[in-house]
Amino acid sequence: AEDVIRRLTLLFNKTRQAIITKELMDIVNGTEALRKGDTD
Repeated sequence: AEDVIRRLTLLFNKTRQAIITKELMDIVNGTEALRKGDTD
């Protein structure tokens, strides 16, 4: 059971980090678009 918990925790953390990274990239890209005056 401990191994399953460890693997699921690792999977959860990797997934959460991927989501956070994507959100940060969206923010950076949006900021860059606004800075350059792009709207699309």
